[in-house]
Amino acid sequence: MQSSSALSVRQGVLYVAIAATAWGTGGAVAAELYDVSGIGPISVSFWRFLTGLGLLLTVSLVRRTWRPQTERPLRATYAANPRRALVTGFGLAVYQTAYFAAVQQAGLTVATVVTLGSGPVLVAVGARLTLGERTGAAGTAAVVGGVMGLVLLMRGADESTGPDPLLGTGYALLSAVGYAGVTLLGRFSGRKNAGGAYEATVTGFAVGTVCLLPMALLEGLLPDLERAAWTLGLILYLGAVPTALAYTLFFVGLGAVRATTASVVALVEPLTAAVIGVLVFGERLNAVILTGTVLLLFAVVLLTLNEGAGRASATGRTPDPGADHGLNTWHPVTQTKD
Repeated sequence: MQSSSALSVRQGVLYVAIAATAWGTGGAVAAELYDVSGIGPISVSFWRFLTGLGLLLTVSLVRRTWRPQTERPLRATYAANPRRALVTGFGLAVYQTAYFAAVQQAGLTVATVVTLGSGPVLVAVGARLTLGERTGAAGTAAVVGGVMGLVLLMRGADESTGPDPLLGTGYALLSAVGYAGVTLLGRFSGRKNAGGAYEATVTGFAVGTVCLLPMALLEGLLPDLERAAWTLGLILYLGAVPTALAYTLFFVGLGAVRATTASVVALVEPLTAAVIGVLVFGERLNAVILTGTVLLLFAVVLLTLNEGAGRASATGRTPDPGADHGLNTWHPVTQTKD
């Protein structure tokens, strides 16, 4: 057994960025599901959770088969910190369901930018109060720049209205609260080494699936299968890419970057939504949207540089993006492997 190389800040930022890109496709897929399946946001979330959970459990079984002595059983992960699993699962259920409801009522662009625009503010405040994280001048400027970019994106979008934008905005803010809670809990657990990130993701989605089932039954669980292949394909995609893959990478990335940094890097999600709008729906990006895009990218770069500088200052070294920061891929503090 030997220590694995730690997950660097740059790798952590990359993982979060990939996760956010995957998330950016989820709203568009959900909107398509509304049209072809006839189910509502709670049921869409339930099928997403159930499919994602099945894939995560399959991967977990394969990992335990290959490395039975090093993989932590899911039951042990839950028993070690049941409160973490329950809060994470409930937060994920609220975050995703509220977001899908916001897409339905306010449109994809408005729902995405409001959720991700208010998310960094809530995370920054929460991280300062609960984790003692200080963003500094550069971090504050990045958060402000990111939010300004989102505001410009929202104002510049001309095809993002829905049947009830006000209600949709409320759902988006509720989604942001759930997102902030999950982000902060993931970061806190990463500091305390409260179980592996992958195992925590699986248990969280198991709890979320159970939470969503009763409400999904009341809303109408079964989709219309008139276009069965397309409907099932959309559900499988939701479970595989923006769920199983994205959340695993996100929780792993939280072990190497601060919660506020992760929340701002995740702002690439609305950029992904904008790209989908251009390539799939034929939307045109005006000067206001392009300016907002530049501000968002500036925020991501600035937060990344500030993250590396902050860690180097804390250790008395010059920044080294590839250096070992004492964090790892699957277990947020230490890990050993064959």
